[in-house]
Amino acid sequence: MMEWTLILLIAISAVLLIVSIISNRNAEKQKHKEIDLVHVAVMKDINSVNEQIRNLELDIEVITKEAGVQMTPEEMVFKREVLDLYKRKYSIETIAQKTQVSENEIHQFLSPYLAAKDERSKIAHEI
Repeated sequence: MMEWTLILLIAISAVLLIVSIISNRNAEKQKHKEIDLVHVAVMKDINSVNEQIRNLELDIEVITKEAGVQMTPEEMVFKREVLDLYKRKYSIETIAQKTQVSENEIHQFLSPYLAAKDERSKIAHEI
């Protein structure tokens, strides 16, 4: 009788082990499917952002050609850096120090952006 009980317990533990392995595999497959779905979604987002960047680059190229603007890549990087610093609320003095250019040159470069900002402020205050 004790032998049968021992055999029965071993058989039950073997069945439980097999069930456990199968359920773990199913759970693992489900996790892999979820990871794959997230990966696909992220890749779609990355492709979308890359396409938007390409479109922006083409738009900039078209606009600069249409406007007849001739700038070297170095000038473009410099102007982008100055405008970025200005938009992040750096003072003209700080921008001049960071770019190692005179405050007057920075002010001249930013004057169209300063004028546009002043006009928007006046309109906002009038309303």
